Amino acid sequence: PTEDNQSEHPQTEVPPVRAVLGELGVSSVTHDSVQLHWTVPEGSFDSFMLQYRDAQGQPQALPIDGESHSVTVPGLSSSRRYRFHLYGLQGGKRTDRVSTDIVTAAAKQEEMPLPSEEPETEAISPDALPARAVLGELMVSSVTPNSVQLQWGIPEGSFDSFTLQYRDAQGQPQALPIDGGSRSVTVPGLSPSHRYRFHLYGLQGGKRIDHVSTDVITADQEDLPSASMDTPTEAPTAEDHQTAHPQAEVPPSEAPSAQAVLGELKVSSVTPNSVGLQWSVPEGRFDSFTLQYRDAQGQPQALAVDGGSRSVTVP
Repeated sequence: PTEDNQSEHPQTEVPPVRAVLGELGVSSVTHDSVQLHWTVPEGSFDSFMLQYRDAQGQPQALPIDGESHSVTVPGLSSSRRYRFHLYGLQGGKRTDRVSTDIVTAAAKQEEMPLPSEEPETEAISPDALPARAVLGELMVSSVTPNSVQLQWGIPEGSFDSFTLQYRDAQGQPQALPIDGGSRSVTVPGLSPSHRYRFHLYGLQGGKRIDHVSTDVITADQEDLPSASMDTPTEAPTAEDHQTAHPQAEVPPSEAPSAQAVLGELKVSSVTPNSVGLQWSVPEGRFDSFTLQYRDAQGQPQALAVDGGSRSVTVP
């Protein structure tokens, strides 16, 4: 859809509603990411959708939980103007929209300190600030061939925000700003079977006051099961056997206690280049979800989804 068409949606698709979106503000801007925040002065929304065009002009859609009032958009290009549209959804329909234009920062070496193999003790010296807030252990909650989900606790105090730093498969430093209320993050766009070292910094007053790290090796590309495993029509090949074998050998001790149940997977929206899916959890709860599918080239893809989410858009 063009931006003109998008601007017509609130008027043509949706009846008058009580939920209202406040101004779309900017919390932080780096050379490759933007953090946005907003308010809901009246009513409430089931979920939000952030839409924008990437550096190649391709439309992107980022689904956001209805309880969230901030989002970080990673993977942007430096010194580029982006127009972001935030939609508030009720009953699967867009009922309000706010927009903002942002220019990303220039790519400067001094803008983002390179994560070293050891903690930067001078940047988080306890002499700089009374370190009443403490970061707990940085743990891995899920790993796929192209993403990692990390989680952490705050045993003491609170942080204004966090920054996750790591080097990509090409050795380039990456920094992901994270809201201070978050306790987990999913890092997309990784390479399979690659070792990454992640550094999580807790910030107060713009200064790093604590730091935790962890090493993660992403899964092998062959660990993704075929999207059509439920309807096999041919004899399994050796590669298929390798894919399914680990699943068949999961010991009973690793199986959940079968109290958590997934409801039906439904399609909430379809566009030429995206699909919106939704589901329910009638019993119990899950730590997280993983959506797997094969793209148009037949390559397996995996999308990590937070355990509190009940919908996802596949762009």
